[in-house]
Amino acid sequence: MARSNGGIIGKVNKSSFGKDVITTTTSSGDITLQPGTRIVNTAIISGGAGGGANGGGGGAGGLLIKEFNAEGTVPAVIGGGGAGSSSACSYGTQGVVSSIVACGSTHASVGGGGGQSQNLGPSPSGLDDGGSGGGGGYKCGPGPKGCGTACQGNPGGTGYGLSHPSYSSGGGGGAGSVGADGTTSGGGNGGNGSDISPTFPGTPNSGVYAGGGGGGTRTPGSASSGGPGGGGGGAASPSPGAPGTAGCTNTGGGGGGGGYRPSPGLSIHGGAGGSGIIITKELSKATGVWSLQSQFQAKQQGTWPEVGFNYDYLVVAGGGAGGNTPTPSGTGGGGGGAGGYRASGYGPSPLQASSIFLSPGDYAITIGGGGAQAPGHGPNGTDSVFNTAGVEGTDKFTSTAGGGGGGSGSSAGKPGGSGGGSAGSPEPGSSYSGGTGNTPPVSPPQGNSGGSTSGNQKPGSGGGGAAAVGSNSPSTGGGGGVPNTITGSDVTYAAGGAGRPSSNGSGPSGSANTGNGGGGAKSSPSSAGCGGPGIVVLRGPSAVTFTASPSPSATISTHPGGNKIAKFTASGTLTIS
Repeated sequence: MARSNGGIIGKVNKSSFGKDVITTTTSSGDITLQPGTRIVNTAIISGGAGGGANGGGGGAGGLLIKEFNAEGTVPAVIGGGGAGSSSACSYGTQGVVSSIVACGSTHASVGGGGGQSQNLGPSPSGLDDGGSGGGGGYKCGPGPKGCGTACQGNPGGTGYGLSHPSYSSGGGGGAGSVGADGTTSGGGNGGNGSDISPTFPGTPNSGVYAGGGGGGTRTPGSASSGGPGGGGGGAASPSPGAPGTAGCTNTGGGGGGGGYRPSPGLSIHGGAGGSGIIITKELSKATGVWSLQSQFQAKQQGTWPEVGFNYDYLVVAGGGAGGNTPTPSGTGGGGGGAGGYRASGYGPSPLQASSIFLSPGDYAITIGGGGAQAPGHGPNGTDSVFNTAGVEGTDKFTSTAGGGGGGSGSSAGKPGGSGGGSAGSPEPGSSYSGGTGNTPPVSPPQGNSGGSTSGNQKPGSGGGGAAAVGSNSPSTGGGGGVPNTITGSDVTYAAGGAGRPSSNGSGPSGSANTGNGGGGAKSSPSSAGCGGPGIVVLRGPSAVTFTASPSPSATISTHPGGNKIAKFTASGTLTIS
């Protein structure tokens, strides 16, 4: 019988080239893996349980980290959080299981165990057991509480019992620790969640998941805290009482236990558990023993792992110049459009693309210039490009220059990454369009259109920005830019230039290396604003070394967290080693 490893007897070969791409799944559906992926590492977090009524905190959903074979499209189910109990004689509802099916096998964690309510002890049918166990109610404490599942969670804490007037219940267990017992001063805190960010960097909620819900307290006392990782806090019992806090969505956190309402004497319900989440990391690795022939075949199939890392980037083109209207009298020039804005990992989430995988080597970078001043229609800026020799959209990213603002000789705004605003209209029948943004179109969009003018509106319109379209005349505001912290500082990029009102005056230039559009102007010798030059930033892991040439073209730095940052403000070459 032929062997896929060239006749070598031993472990079955498996190669995967997943580039360590991380996908966060927050609702049920299919996960589409990259063509070269054959092995994944996953964090499967089930729904947290509801808290008990005047009782224990809900247990966190089970957190299971598991590596297994997977390829193509894999279906995933995200478990919902369990409902909090509204009756002293019922348990908080258990969380729902999260699961993923790959290569014919189902991989799942266990939903959280329900918090025990006021009049209940351990459930004979295990309703308080789960990924992490529910906290114990006070009437049956100190005593048994909900149990957790090995390698997924921990037990809940015990209730304080009727021997003390605090009547405090235990916290639900978390993935990282046992729920705290009830105390003389209040319910026990929920167990800590687990921090998975070292294995799955950049995940939501700072990478901490599956915290237990805090236990409730019957008599006045301190409210308990939910465990870090999405657990809801348990209620204290002033008059009137309060329900427990719900676990956070897509964390698997347990719901907090409810407090007590002395009138009309009914227990207050527990908080609902938080829904689960699945985080998938597509691995680059090759296991087993390989012959040269089988290595070659794996490379042909695109599954042989390459050396490299994922990087986040920011590419902003040069902004367009504002337009100038020396004549006719009474109209203002349009604002310049912002340079195209493309980014991953940082900045507003709707504009974040995926990180890129890069191997060691040289990468040529072009920094786009801002549009220059002109006596009439504002010139466009120029494009910024990361990796000019790469494949666009894979390891090469081009941001398109901002469009120039409308002015004397051509009153419409020019298209670009963001479009330029139109000049003012000198007579009632004249209408001028703003330049079209996101030209050429990319996803997420790199910018917005400039503002337009119609009906004898004399002020110039605003240029488009990365966050918004430019204002239509008679308003003159440019479209907003967007904040981004990839360099470690919070800087706003790609704002549209303002149109010029009908009064005489110059327009401001866009700030250096922001890609902002220049402001419009009115009448000679006034000058329209130049567009701001662009910028390119690459941010990678601590294991890499960045070198820039020529050296003045870039600033190389290390973030306090260890990431390496290359900030290019002039064209050059980045070497990754």
